[in-house]
Amino acid sequence: MGYGFSRADVTYLAGAAGALAEVDELELTPATHLRDLERVRRAHGAHAPALVETVRLRRRAAAKLADARGWLFTDDALQQATPTAVARHRAARLAGRAVHDVTCSIGAELAELLRVCPAVLGSDLDPVRLAMAAHNLGAARNVLLAKADALIPVSRGTVVVADPARRADGRRTHDPAKLQPPLPDLLAAYPGRDLAVKCAPGLDFGALDWAGEVEVVSLDGAVREACLWSPGFAESSITRRATVLRSGGVMETFTDADPDDIPEQAPGEWIIDPDGAVVRAGLVRHYAAKYGLWQLDPRIAYLTGDSVPAGMRGFRVIDRLDVREKTLRAELRRRDCGQLEILARGVDIDPDQLRRRLKPEGAQPYTLILTRIGRAPTAFLCTAVAASSPAS
Repeated sequence: MGYGFSRADVTYLAGAAGALAEVDELELTPATHLRDLERVRRAHGAHAPALVETVRLRRRAAAKLADARGWLFTDDALQQATPTAVARHRAARLAGRAVHDVTCSIGAELAELLRVCPAVLGSDLDPVRLAMAAHNLGAARNVLLAKADALIPVSRGTVVVADPARRADGRRTHDPAKLQPPLPDLLAAYPGRDLAVKCAPGLDFGALDWAGEVEVVSLDGAVREACLWSPGFAESSITRRATVLRSGGVMETFTDADPDDIPEQAPGEWIIDPDGAVVRAGLVRHYAAKYGLWQLDPRIAYLTGDSVPAGMRGFRVIDRLDVREKTLRAELRRRDCGQLEILARGVDIDPDQLRRRLKPEGAQPYTLILTRIGRAPTAFLCTAVAASSPAS
């Protein structure tokens, strides 16, 4: 759960740059935690837990947030904070608009909105997070912070941005009604307003009967979020979008308005596992059409073809095998298999348990892809290649 910060902690930490720099020189590992905490307690008394937790959180934040070295966080707020690259992408769609972030927390979204929006309002019910946001945003002039309930509108003429908390009773939830605030209530609170609502990508959007666009976003191969865009932002022909972001600045976008006509033919030389955003958005065929690929099976997200799209990881097919452990074990032993990656989709097989039973003990690395073609479970023995340019 992390340390429970108070408003007094925030006031102290905002002026404790020297003490924080001192603590930042310590290891603060699990092995040194008690020793380090006692050392800080001797120097800074009751402020020690707040100092240690702040340095720990800043170290974690460095991999997620840009330009946040001097920020203040709570553990939960940092977990839920949008990575800078994703927040920056969303802000670009809101550029030039007045925006109200109704669940602003410690200000991660606000920081990116301030770069491109003429006026920004941030509100939250948590006074500690609001105080942290005020510190984090510094002397920004085009932002106003206020304590307010996200379900009670306090602004007019603004785009409403929201990020409901994804935990209920201490656990992650994929039920829209169990988010905080509940997603159906949040949407009902702003009828007719332009909305951008960040959600977990595993949420059941079909249950919402959403009339706008659902955009699923990944960053460096990891699916980060889905964003609900109200009809005022969505192009008339687009209801689903997959956005693939990379830290280097490369971006690809796929929508359900793109062509999705692909051939039905035998497996090619390569198998490609599309980016998770493409899969979650239901745009596998659209992705395949763009790159001249086709599906192993129309109900399975694995793609195949004779080349690998630039920047994607491909698996070169060596052999096609029956999914029988005796057959797989004999073939892996014959090929001197050692390191074995197992990917499974469309079959009820636990890769970790299967790997233990196959007992690969050789020297050569391989990838085993387990899937289904029609009703037949099928295994493809492959070598994996990370392609930075199309392979052939």
